[in-house]
Amino acid sequence: MLDLFSAMMKEEWRMHSTVFGSLSFALFPVMIFGIAFMASFLIPIIQASLPPGYLTLIIHASYLMLGLMVGGFGLLGSEVMNRRFGQVSLLAYSARSLPLSETIIFLTFVVKDTVYYFLLWVLPFGFGYILASPFTGVPFFSALLLLATLTLSFLFGLCGIFFLSSVYARSTVIFWLLLIILFTCIGGTVLVTAINPALFFPPLLIYNAPSVANLLLAMLVLLLLFASATLLFDPVSPGSAKRYPDAFTPLSKRLSRLQNSPLVAKDILDLFRSGSLIGQTIFSFLLPLLVIWFFLSLLADFLPPQGLIFLIAITTGVIASTMYTWVTMFDSVSSYACLPVDISTMIAGKLTTFGILQVIPAIFIGIIAIVSGDGIYLVPAVVLSLSVSFYATAVMVWLSGLSPNVLVYDVKVLAAYLFLVGIAIALLTAAGYSNADYAYFAVLLAIPAWYFIRSGRARWNAVEPEGF
Repeated sequence: MLDLFSAMMKEEWRMHSTVFGSLSFALFPVMIFGIAFMASFLIPIIQASLPPGYLTLIIHASYLMLGLMVGGFGLLGSEVMNRRFGQVSLLAYSARSLPLSETIIFLTFVVKDTVYYFLLWVLPFGFGYILASPFTGVPFFSALLLLATLTLSFLFGLCGIFFLSSVYARSTVIFWLLLIILFTCIGGTVLVTAINPALFFPPLLIYNAPSVANLLLAMLVLLLLFASATLLFDPVSPGSAKRYPDAFTPLSKRLSRLQNSPLVAKDILDLFRSGSLIGQTIFSFLLPLLVIWFFLSLLADFLPPQGLIFLIAITTGVIASTMYTWVTMFDSVSSYACLPVDISTMIAGKLTTFGILQVIPAIFIGIIAIVSGDGIYLVPAVVLSLSVSFYATAVMVWLSGLSPNVLVYDVKVLAAYLFLVGIAIALLTAAGYSNADYAYFAVLLAIPAWYFIRSGRARWNAVEPEGF
């Protein structure tokens, strides 16, 4: 298993380094380290505008969301094991040729991905904060403790969503029963204690009141979730085949008014038949956003009346933009090289599919606005969310074309993405907080979004398929 793990790590390195160079990939964690190191000196300024302890809560919530976004192995496991994601992992596909069980290979793949994300996202951030601690006056133990609790936050998100996605893959009925029980317990906690359940998040409790007993208990819970999820995993046999009636022709006719309707129909069928249309919506969109809503709701008393729903709308827009990665993960671009379809046309088709999927965040924001009593801000919140989503996706198209899942780890790509999207978010947040009606100015993002999409299609159309 150790040899397989080592080989998978090398495979991950080779896959990314051959796309945009070893140096650029190696600099990715260095950039995360630099962001954390420099941000450490801004902590006193940030804390002055937030209640005590809320900055810590936001950071832990961010790494919890990171774990939630990457931990849906139960949903994607069979896809990876059966090579439906192009060249994502040749070794994970080796169950049929190596004297190893599918469970062992899958477990190794999950451990590899966990370590991979830890090394790229968690360790550099915590290490940057630790090295800045002598200059900022933060006790070394406190800085070291933050690294430990951020790791726990990431693992709680990853193991929690891994478990739920594995249950979902086994039985949707049991999955929904578990969710009902979970949200009933959360609602009961709020009614009985009048305290937001986010304050009981174990890593946050450990950071505020370090305890060996609490640490061991949290690690035990993580181990149980991880072990249960692994035991529940049931890979689809590589030799099995599913037969579907022709759904492409009627769907393509229904979508005939859309540009590139055949490509859109193919994308929708890929999402539906793989289970990603429902599964990704639940595990990569709804559950992460509901968790973040619990954490952000703690800030409601310190924001203007429209502040919370606008903050959720912007966060939803950023996460909704990742739906573009849903519709680009099934295709190997080189497989289209022999067809009379250029890259520009493929991007246009993916964007059309992405536009259809934006019904999901629009409905989500509408429900959140009504449930939270902010129905008066429903329309500007939806406008804000969709504008951010389309703009962030346009930037993604310009920077990464049809390979956002891979090129995001190019340090130049991520830096440019964070800069361009971060500026837009900062301006919209400031405008929306000062006056709710200013949220409508978000539609102006359509101008740079149109430019980025137009430039991106021309840019990637000139690149050979082998180049990405």
